[in-house]
Amino acid sequence: MTTVLIADDQPLQRYGFRMLLESAPGLTLVGEAEHGADAVRLTQLLRPDVVLMDVRMPGMDGIEATRRITADGDRTRVLILTTFDLDEYVYAGLRAGASGFLLKDARPEELIAGIRTVAGGDAVVAPSVTRRLMDAFAGTVPDPARRPAAAEDPRLGRLTDREREVLVAIGLGRTNLEIAESLVLTESTVKKHVGRVLAKVGARDRIQAVILAYDAGLVGPGTR
Repeated sequence: MTTVLIADDQPLQRYGFRMLLESAPGLTLVGEAEHGADAVRLTQLLRPDVVLMDVRMPGMDGIEATRRITADGDRTRVLILTTFDLDEYVYAGLRAGASGFLLKDARPEELIAGIRTVAGGDAVVAPSVTRRLMDAFAGTVPDPARRPAAAEDPRLGRLTDREREVLVAIGLGRTNLEIAESLVLTESTVKKHVGRVLAKVGARDRIQAVILAYDAGLVGPGTR
C-alpha cells in the first residue's frame, strides 16, 4: 500500500482528492492538512509515502513545507499540485525538494499514476515539460558563459567524463532514448549511467539532477 497525505487549504479540493484516492487500489489516504505547518506536522507523525502539496496556502505555504519535509531526509516524497503548468512557484517547489508536479485539473488516472511514480522513486515531470519549465525560468539562472569563474561543485568531481556528459543531457531535458542516440549508446546503458549519476550527486530523481546541471553552469539559457 502507498500512503498519501493531502495538503490543501480548499475543503472542496481535498474532498475531490479524497474520493479519488479512496477509489484507487493500492493507495491509502492517511491524513489531510489545511496549511503548510499542518502538512509538516502530519508528515512527521504519519510518515506518508507521498504528500500531495498545494503551493498556495495561508501561513506556511507549500514551498516552505516541502523544504522542511524533504530536509528531514525521510522516505516521504512531495508531489506539487498547481493550477498553472508554468506557475512561478513550481520551480521554487522543485528546488525545495519536490519530486515533480501535476496540474490540479489532471485526469484522475494521471494523478494516480503520478502518485505511484513518485512513490516508486522517480519524478513525474516529463522531459518535454522539464524543458519548458527550465526555459520559462531561464531568466532566474545566470548564463554560464557570462558567469564569473567560481569553484566547481564538488559533486561533479565524483563523475566520470561519460557520466558528466549524461548529466548535461539530463539538464537539457533529453529522454534516455535521446541521450542514447546522441552519445551512441544503448538505451539500457544510458539507464545505468543515469542511475549512477543520480547516486553520485545525491539527486533523488531527474528533476533534482536538472537543477544541479543549471546551478553548476553545465547548461543554461539557450543551451541545446
